[in-house]
Amino acid sequence: MNLAQVVHDGAALAPLQFGGDLIGLAIVFLVLAVIAAVAGASGVAGLSMTIAKWLVIIFVVLAVVTFIL
Repeated sequence: MNLAQVVHDGAALAPLQFGGDLIGLAIVFLVLAVIAAVAGASGVAGLSMTIAKWLVIIFVVLAVVTFIL
């Protein structure tokens, strides 16, 4: 039996935890924004920064909810 996945009545139950990919994605979008800004693509840089900002906000909210519950 795999510790990461339990089968109950034919349905696979996945754990509630997931990999911390939000911060990794935020860093990727931040680097993309910096590179785009240096290259002069202000539209791509602004969009990338907005995506990175929202990913960090979602990460912080989920972290606070996790610590409270």
